[in-house]
Amino acid sequence: MEQVRISFDKMKSVFKRVLLKYSFEESKAEKCADIFTTNSLEGVYSHGVYRFPRFIDYIRQGFIRVDAIAELANATGALEQWNGNSGPGPINAEICSKRAMEVASKNTIGCIALGNTNHWMRAGLYGWQAAKNGFAFIAWTNTIANMPAWGAADSKLGNNPLVFAVPYGESAIVLDFSMTQFSYGKMEASQLEGKNLPFDGGFNKKGELTKIPGEILETGRALPIGYWKGAGLSLLLDIFAAILSAGKATHEISKHEIEHAVSQVFIAIDLKNLQNYPAIEKSINDIINDFKTSISENETNKIRYPGERIKKTREENLKKGIPVNLSIWQTITKL
Repeated sequence: MEQVRISFDKMKSVFKRVLLKYSFEESKAEKCADIFTTNSLEGVYSHGVYRFPRFIDYIRQGFIRVDAIAELANATGALEQWNGNSGPGPINAEICSKRAMEVASKNTIGCIALGNTNHWMRAGLYGWQAAKNGFAFIAWTNTIANMPAWGAADSKLGNNPLVFAVPYGESAIVLDFSMTQFSYGKMEASQLEGKNLPFDGGFNKKGELTKIPGEILETGRALPIGYWKGAGLSLLLDIFAAILSAGKATHEISKHEIEHAVSQVFIAIDLKNLQNYPAIEKSINDIINDFKTSISENETNKIRYPGERIKKTREENLKKGIPVNLSIWQTITKL
């Protein structure tokens, strides 16, 4: 597989040019291009540059309305229900994560439930933004059915990505994961790069566990994290997202081949309002310091907290450029 390195500024400018071509307003094109490029810069290529052509395809097909934006539908206490109006997922998600922080600033906790929206790309991005502003943050989305219940031969559950984030000094601790052992974006990227997965990621046509991403993508039977535990967590995340947002559940989203009109939840907690706020930083530091005393099973294995690797990836990609499959980049530049 031939790769090229593209600078942050060049990649963002190409994304923005394409988005403007598809009738995005200037400010929305700027923001959306920045989100796709930042995800790529920080090493989440599956939900950045590699996802961009599909994003444009969904615009062409009318599943993403470029002129639409999320709006408040109902408010009750510290919980608000919003309608995404089928607008661009990353824009809607950023609006609602920021709104969760605004509500939390007044009420200590803020919960924004968003229905009728589109794929938010990378959940971790919104966690990073919240944590760097001093908030603890939890968010998740439901998806199209792409994961089997434990013991099932067909897929009725979504891989329903979930993010937890807390401030950590000038950085953050951010856990961003789907209910499948590997996200579909990661499996697609691995297939594109001609790589197998490091661990079993799902089932092939014979019902056997496999590390070959193409076999899992063919069956649509990805492996739930923690086996039955991940399957159960997926089910409850779907229920909570649907009932809190008054939006669609996975079984309703799955009536169409294209994933759209998903439901999401954004919860922010303003740590400054807590009685123990002065001690929180020390508490987190003590937890991480103890975590770092873990004995590595081998000399090459470094013990990292969630999100720790991103700083190194960001610095390397800023210096060398963002690595991209050449054929994918050529496709994007022709959009």
